[in-house]
Amino acid sequence: MLKIAHHARGGTIAICGRRIGQFTRDFYVSLSAERLYNTSSLRMQSRQTYIDFSRPLLRVVGLTVAAGFFLRLVLIFNPQTIGSLPFGGLVLAFVRGALTDACVGLLGGFGIFLNYLFISESKYRRPLNYVLGGLLLVILLYLSFFDKSLTEFNKGLTRVLTYLALYKAVSFGLRWAFPRIRPVYNKVVFFLTVFVFVTALLVDTVSAYFFWGEFGVRYNFIAVDYLVYTNEVIGNIFESYPMVPLLIGLGIASLLITSFVVLQKRKIAVPQASLGVKLRAAGLYLTACIVALLGAVGLTSLHLSSNQYVNELGDNGLCKFVEAFRSSQLNYDQFYLTMSPQKAKDMMQRLYPAKVEDPLPETRKNIVLIMVESLSADYMAAFGNQDHLTPCLDSLAQHSLFFESLYACGNRTVRGLEAVTLCQPPCPGESKIKQPNNTGLYTVATILRQKGYRTQFLYGGDSYFDNMRAFFGGNGYEIIDKTTMRPEEITCSTVWGACDEDLFNHALRVFDQNAAQGKPFYAHLMTTSNHRPYIYPEGKIDIPPTARSRSGGVKYTDYAIGRFLKDAEKHAWFKQTVFVIIADHCASSAGSTEVPLERYHIPAMIYAPGFVKPGKVGHLVSQVDMMPTVFGLLHFSYQAPFCGRNALHPNYVPRAFAATYQDMGYLRENVFTLLSPTRRVMQQIATPTPFHTYVQRPTPLCSQKLVEEAVAHYQTGGRQ
Repeated sequence: MLKIAHHARGGTIAICGRRIGQFTRDFYVSLSAERLYNTSSLRMQSRQTYIDFSRPLLRVVGLTVAAGFFLRLVLIFNPQTIGSLPFGGLVLAFVRGALTDACVGLLGGFGIFLNYLFISESKYRRPLNYVLGGLLLVILLYLSFFDKSLTEFNKGLTRVLTYLALYKAVSFGLRWAFPRIRPVYNKVVFFLTVFVFVTALLVDTVSAYFFWGEFGVRYNFIAVDYLVYTNEVIGNIFESYPMVPLLIGLGIASLLITSFVVLQKRKIAVPQASLGVKLRAAGLYLTACIVALLGAVGLTSLHLSSNQYVNELGDNGLCKFVEAFRSSQLNYDQFYLTMSPQKAKDMMQRLYPAKVEDPLPETRKNIVLIMVESLSADYMAAFGNQDHLTPCLDSLAQHSLFFESLYACGNRTVRGLEAVTLCQPPCPGESKIKQPNNTGLYTVATILRQKGYRTQFLYGGDSYFDNMRAFFGGNGYEIIDKTTMRPEEITCSTVWGACDEDLFNHALRVFDQNAAQGKPFYAHLMTTSNHRPYIYPEGKIDIPPTARSRSGGVKYTDYAIGRFLKDAEKHAWFKQTVFVIIADHCASSAGSTEVPLERYHIPAMIYAPGFVKPGKVGHLVSQVDMMPTVFGLLHFSYQAPFCGRNALHPNYVPRAFAATYQDMGYLRENVFTLLSPTRRVMQQIATPTPFHTYVQRPTPLCSQKLVEEAVAHYQTGGRQ
């Protein structure tokens, strides 16, 4: 019995041992399987997260490329795109453009990436929630009560930043207090993030189309320059274009496209993942961004063709904007070809002796300089125009000293103002008018004040724009602008200022006051009506202001000048006044070359019945020579660091300056020398046409003497 019992216990124990062993083996197999399953599940989740994140990002990149392709296709047929475009060059432009757009689209998806990266519940737990909440509150208080750095020229930007900080602070507080709204909030924010990008892309595309239509190029320094003056620019846009239906259309398009980008199986899939997965995704995306950034920089600096339109078509607007912003300040010695400073100085002294002497007695007549906004020479009948846009100026040209071959120095108003005021060639980057430390300079007003003149600057708008108030006020001019005009004096105005008739009527009253003081006066007037949106009073010309056309702006300005001179004849000071009429720049600066000379040809005339004999000046003259020529007619003797010279003097050397903000041109002896950044120099043969413009064709460097003269002019900066 005992043996039986013993064997029975032994068998039981053995059975139990076998069962425990089997259970242990099964447990470990099960645990391993579970671990394998969990690992596989995590990998699948990670892979799905990458897919969820990359799908909207790739769609954004594709959308950017598609928008760029469509825009280039439209710009080919834009009226500003003058001349034939080589097919091979266009193919290269589209390929380069697609690559650049892809890089920009990838970089533009950074907001989507940040949204993905910062979706987390940990930021609502202590102590991180208190830190983030306190930081947002401090930023909001600072922007609301302490930050005044942006308000002088751009009050709107500070207001936008304040509202953004308020939104972030309130939204964080609500999500902190009410956890249940966080999933819905994440989806809404993800949708809005993509919506903002899509809207910005569409707005950029439409804006690039309008900018090309105005200037014939992608975004350049003009766009950067205007960024500061949001009130004027936004006002101009709303006055010039049907913005309400345009914005509604853009909003609808943005909603539809955003839905396509973010919806997956009829729902918004917001990618969420662990910290490790996020970090790996961040590494991949940031690496791709670095490659894209380098690619965008390299492609933007690549010039495909000698045809400037081909190069511009191949560019991306945002990249060109950034490039222009970076090059707003250009140190000549750092970026351009130079020579020995002493050699440059000696050459300038030989070309332009500081002392100008006239043996005849001086004549102290009043001088009224009318600088006309955007008046290209080819609007006048004298230069072949058959549309009868300038009947007053065409008639006036027959009774004036008319300059047939005069060239503007730049393509901005500040360049024209700078040229006639400082009588110096332009400088690279910002105009001297907008540079710091630009007061106390030797100007036209300096000479005239020495001779007993009252010097004034009259402008129909607010002279704070483009730093005109600071420049002219700091260089001896009395400022008379829209802010000094009585409300009843303004009958018609735009965001740029009072119409030209209102400016001229106000000027007549100012000149009467000047004459009553018994001393000569110099008045520099700057018009505004020949500028988009081309709004002017009804019933003045046969083109209604509702047309919003450049032709209407030109014809109205012509009418206003003609009426002003007719009204001036009724005043006693008229016979003692020399009237100078000159454009600030052409209506457009676009062309097939970097600096197309036909886009710098402007009209100019000096009108003084009984004093200045009517005639034509057919040789080449620069905008910087206008006031020294007037001084010559008045037989002034003076000493000044001017490059401008009397164009009527027997020893005058015909030459002209024409520049963008980075390409500096020098025209002499039918050779156009162009200095560009990275010390690039090129020359073109400039063949005259019957209408006093030039046809340019590239040539190998053909005159070292002219290269040296160009370098001397721009390196010395006109010696001031």
